Amino acid sequence: MLFLLSLLCGSVEIPANEVWNAVMGGEVSKESWRYIVMESRVPQAVTASLCGASLAVSGLLLQTTFRNPLAGPSILGITNGASVGVAIVMLITGGVISLSSGDNSQFSILNFQFIGNIAVVIGAFLGSLLIIFILLVVSSMIKNSIMLLIVGIMVSYLASSIVMLLNIFANADNIHSYVMWGMGSFADVTLSQLPFFILVSLVGLLLSVLLIKPLNALLLGEGYATNLGINVHSVRRWLLIVTGILTATATAYCGPVAFIGLAVPHIARLIVRTSDHTILLPATMLCGASIALLCNVICQLPENIIIPLNAVTPIFGAPVIIYIIFRKR
Repeated sequence: MLFLLSLLCGSVEIPANEVWNAVMGGEVSKESWRYIVMESRVPQAVTASLCGASLAVSGLLLQTTFRNPLAGPSILGITNGASVGVAIVMLITGGVISLSSGDNSQFSILNFQFIGNIAVVIGAFLGSLLIIFILLVVSSMIKNSIMLLIVGIMVSYLASSIVMLLNIFANADNIHSYVMWGMGSFADVTLSQLPFFILVSLVGLLLSVLLIKPLNALLLGEGYATNLGINVHSVRRWLLIVTGILTATATAYCGPVAFIGLAVPHIARLIVRTSDHTILLPATMLCGASIALLCNVICQLPENIIIPLNAVTPIFGAPVIIYIIFRKR
């Protein structure tokens, strides 16, 4: 229902039957309506669904791994790593990555230019992959999950420091672009970019489903999981890889979306009232997709104004976290 509502809501009022015809390839009264639905609203709704599910599952994996109800996708610095990559692209190059060789003549052999969203996505992926690599190296040396969590927090601080330093040397326009990206949006994935976004997101979600059995074993503690024949260190590495894939993809395309990864797993637990990941993981996916779609609809409601995504997500996330803190005392 929320997916369909996302197709109907927007700054341009389009009748429901016209939206249906546009999606099904039928006759539409205005060709501009077909363009708006197929090039903007459909990619936006699909992006919100997958991004919400990805971030929610990432939060669930981390909360189970570290047995910490306040663990989230940004806690290990993966989101901040993506932010560093985007900051380098936007603050240093002004949103453009260009490669050239030779002189500046028309006979230059290499002259590639990736503008706007493509450059941002490349930067975010590279930044995230760097942090994932660092964490994988550290996890092979540090066997304690709490210590790895602390290392992740320190890496997150270092990434934030790099972004602040880059801001000093950037001009006002580039800083403005970076700030806008940091507000989050589901509207930046185009129809041509959508297949790759869907593929990578679904691969990450499928890998998370394959980890259900080890996740249930980790609920009993690392010692019990080891006695059950689970290779805890190998599972932890795979959890980092899956979390990295899901978080990096969502952050690269949608910005550092706040609170969904932190709060949605708790909402799913309150609904299904079980810690069994066979039930909890699919429920978390559905809750994440639903809340992301709801936030997307709210962002589109005001006429001629688009509310930043990160101005809406805390409305749902913050009260849940406060409730959990008081409940856990």
